[in-house]
Amino acid sequence: MAKTRRRGTELEEAILRAAAAELAEAGYPGLTMDGVAQRAGTNKNAIYRRWPNRAALGVAAYRHLAEDTLKPPDTGSLREDALTLLRAINCGQTSPAARALRSLLTGVGDEPDLREQLHELAAEGGAAAWLTLVGRAVDRGEARPGARHPRVATVALVLLRNEYLTRGLTTVDEEVLVEIVDEVYLPLVRA
Repeated sequence: MAKTRRRGTELEEAILRAAAAELAEAGYPGLTMDGVAQRAGTNKNAIYRRWPNRAALGVAAYRHLAEDTLKPPDTGSLREDALTLLRAINCGQTSPAARALRSLLTGVGDEPDLREQLHELAAEGGAAAWLTLVGRAVDRGEARPGARHPRVATVALVLLRNEYLTRGLTTVDEEVLVEIVDEVYLPLVRA
């Protein structure tokens, strides 16, 4: 019986899983198209048709790993949604996705392709999940319509990232998450 070729989504999933595994094992410096192709059971051409370089592939693998963490919860309360999402992101800092992101960040060095890909990723900033939370809150009357702006909607995430960067932490205490939401985020989006 002949082996069927994987195509489309099935092949892309295999490539992204392989790239994520390579990132986890060897970090960004060890991420190679050859290694990913071998692990995914495909050839480099199949990878290059989807991602132009290893930087794009590395960032795509990170996004693939992080998808579950960034899904917006729907508890029916803006406060609970914001806390739930912050907790998931906070716990996720020790996850394979977080390790992959740290590997990508340390690999920036003098690699302009990776720097550009990470700049685009940072510009997105996980805004979609936060905009969804705020949009639901506006619909329920919990937030003002102007809070649908990406800079406003992502303030809680930015403050959490600031804790990681300025304090060198990989996770923060629950009290900090509650303070971010109760003292800054809710007053901002409700004002």
